[in-house]
Amino acid sequence: MARPTSVRIVEMGPRDGLQNEPGVVPLAAKVALIEALADAGLTAIESGSFVSPKWVPQMADTAEVLATIQRREGVRYPVLTPNLKGLELALAAGVTEVAVFAAASEAFSQKNINCSIAESLERFAPVLDLARAHGVAVRGYVSCVLGCPYQGEVPVAKVVEVAEALIAMGCYEVSLGDTIGVGTPDKAKAMARAVADRIGVARTALHFHDTYGQALANVLACLDLGIATVDASVAGLGGCPYAKGASGNLATEDLVYMLNGLNIETGVDLDLLAAAGRAITAALGRAPTSRVAQALAAKAA
Repeated sequence: MARPTSVRIVEMGPRDGLQNEPGVVPLAAKVALIEALADAGLTAIESGSFVSPKWVPQMADTAEVLATIQRREGVRYPVLTPNLKGLELALAAGVTEVAVFAAASEAFSQKNINCSIAESLERFAPVLDLARAHGVAVRGYVSCVLGCPYQGEVPVAKVVEVAEALIAMGCYEVSLGDTIGVGTPDKAKAMARAVADRIGVARTALHFHDTYGQALANVLACLDLGIATVDASVAGLGGCPYAKGASGNLATEDLVYMLNGLNIETGVDLDLLAAAGRAITAALGRAPTSRVAQALAAKAA
């Protein structure tokens, strides 16, 4: 399979990134970030989640964020909705796309949401039904696809099983998440190939964390399968909650720089993207973890 000529980047910074940042981010900073990302050319920007503010205080103002942003034509602003209540709140906020997540690790599922994988999928059935009734697209995430902080190795067959279940329930795409960032290129490619062989390359997306510095290498390996959707987080927002002090999400700037070098189209302006990353990290009182962002900032200084 040839590498894709273009890649769709799903921007995770305003949700997966900010929810793992310490301290509360002001509403105005979140809105400015989302609008700057759209200005940079990103067409899928995960903008928040409707979860209990007790568990994820950073996302408590998602409805206000969605009500405040200037929506751009051609840009999707999905939100995470882990249950029926979350979807009902999202519908009230006028969303057109949501996401649900399941783990490929039984231990992670039990520790994270206090139920088995099978039970977690059962909980999503009414969520998918209600979304379908309202014409809302649903994206699925599978976490711990290359390892789990509690059980270690995760069988590829289990990843395939969960991905197939999400597609069967009505998800248009499944994003494969290396939650703790332990994957390496050959393992990542074998896992992604096994999933893509069952659900199709066009429905397979990548979500690799950079905890051990392998995210870009893993993406590159999987591009050879023809996979053309990759999740990333501007400025590398969001540390790894299971490895104290470690970097978490793949930085969007680093991904765009690599794809530019491969002549793979993204539609993203790297300079505007890096500026958006500098602005949000300044609001957070820290520097971007993205190597490319650091290099561009040094050149501009």
